Amino acid sequence: MSSRKPFIAGNWKMNHTMGEAQAFMEAVKGKLPDASKVETAIAAPALFLAPMNYLRQGETLKLAAENVYFENSGAFTGEISPVMLADLGIEYAIIGHSERREYFHETNEDINKKAKALFAAGVTPILCCGETLETFEAGKTAEWVSGQIEAGLAGLTAEQVSNLVIAYEPIWAIGTGKTATAEIADETCGVVRSVVEKLYGKAVSEAVRIQYGGSVKPETVEELMAKENIDGALVGGASLEAASFLALLEIYK
Repeated sequence: MSSRKPFIAGNWKMNHTMGEAQAFMEAVKGKLPDASKVETAIAAPALFLAPMNYLRQGETLKLAAENVYFENSGAFTGEISPVMLADLGIEYAIIGHSERREYFHETNEDINKKAKALFAAGVTPILCCGETLETFEAGKTAEWVSGQIEAGLAGLTAEQVSNLVIAYEPIWAIGTGKTATAEIADETCGVVRSVVEKLYGKAVSEAVRIQYGGSVKPETVEELMAKENIDGALVGGASLEAASFLALLEIYK
C-alpha cells in the first residue's frame, strides 16, 4: 500500500461564470472528505482564483491555476506569473496540458521553464503528459511520454521532483468519452514512475504523485484509484458540477 496521499483535482478549463464558480464553492462547503484521506483541488480560470480563494476559507480545498508564464513580471500582456499565484496563496498550477501544447504551441522547453519558475515562487506544478491516438495505436506511448517527462523535469532537483505532481492524460481520452482501461492507465503511469526512478532514484519515484486524467467519472474513479501507480485524478467534465465532483470523492468518505 502506497504512503502517497491521493490527489483528486478538477480542471474547469474555459468554463463557468463567476456566479457559477461561487455556487460551486457554496455547494461543496463542509462536504469534502477529511484531508488526511485525500487532497482535493480545483483548477479554475485565472479570473476566478482570487474570489474562490476568499470563498474557500475554512475548507481543505486547494486551488490551482490552469496555466502560468515562466517570467515573474514584465511586458507579457495577458499572462499570469508564478509570483502572482504565490501572493494569492494558490498552491498548484497546471503546466503542459495537451490543449496548451496543441492550441498554443507550447514546447517541452516552455513547460520546463514554467516548472522551474513555479518552484522558485513556491507553487507546485502539475506537469501533464500524454499521447495522441495515432501514437497510442503505433505502440509508441512509452517512448513519447518518457520524452515529455525527461524534458519537463530537466534541471529540477530530486526534492522538487518528489514534491511535484505528474498527470498522465491520453489525448485520445480527453473529452471524447473514451477512457483508457484502468490497466492501460496504470501501465503508462508506471512508465512515468520508471522514468523518474531512472533520473532521480527509487526514493524519488516512490514519492512523486502521478494522476490519471482522461474522462474520469464517478463510476470509474474507484477502479483507477486502486491501481498501484495511480495516485489521483485530473478530472475535466465531472468536476464542473459540485454533485459530480463530490461523487468522485465518495470513496474517501
